[in-house]
Amino acid sequence: MSDAKYLNLKAKCFSDGRISTYGDDAAVAAELSGQPVAQRLDAQNGVVLPGLVDAHTHPLWAGDRVHEFALKLAGASYLDILAAGGGILSTVDATRSASDDVLTTSLKQRLGAMLRSGTTTAEVKTGYGLTTEEEIRHLKILEAVRRAGPVELSVTHCGAHAIPKGLDAQTATDLLVKEQLPAVAALRDSGEVQVENEDVFLEKGVFSREQAEAILTKAKALGLRLNFHGDELSYSASGEVSKRRNNFL
Repeated sequence: MSDAKYLNLKAKCFSDGRISTYGDDAAVAAELSGQPVAQRLDAQNGVVLPGLVDAHTHPLWAGDRVHEFALKLAGASYLDILAAGGGILSTVDATRSASDDVLTTSLKQRLGAMLRSGTTTAEVKTGYGLTTEEEIRHLKILEAVRRAGPVELSVTHCGAHAIPKGLDAQTATDLLVKEQLPAVAALRDSGEVQVENEDVFLEKGVFSREQAEAILTKAKALGLRLNFHGDELSYSASGEVSKRRNNFL
């Protein structure tokens, strides 16, 4: 298709907010001949595109990790920083300390920036609360913003984003399975929040394959759709977890 042809393409008609067909000026005129036109829009030499879908975002957080750039430049890895209480855990501390108003305002600003860049639907994950109380607080903030729009949100509970300070991985897994996931499902079932997905950080130094499978199995039983971080930083047998989807995914 030549550039000239591309620039002359016009949307023919909309149905329930969707572009149903397209063509050049002559084809549009012929198809719409005799049909009432409710509204004409001038794109002003712009391009009409479907909204973008961002399938992995963490827009609810506070603080920053600017100082960690120096650590990385000095040779520290992502997992080194996490093990020292930085990375995700640093953001967890800052997010827990932030008020609902601060988190809501920053969340709206980030979603607004995404919308201006073309994103109309986003999967938004929690994961900077980790405790049951904090994860539920964050889910409620996401729900309030989701209802207000205009970005369509698919909410993911990611309470298994890191091992909380003071706990080991197995204790964190047990708390997620026995306490946090049932609490999240109860909140969803009450209609207070819409949460659709579960996520686990399957990674060396975070959750093992066995622990990830235990969390995902429980989430599946509670009616959540599943996804997980896998093999992001090191080999963690995530392919084997995906292969077992007929058993529990």
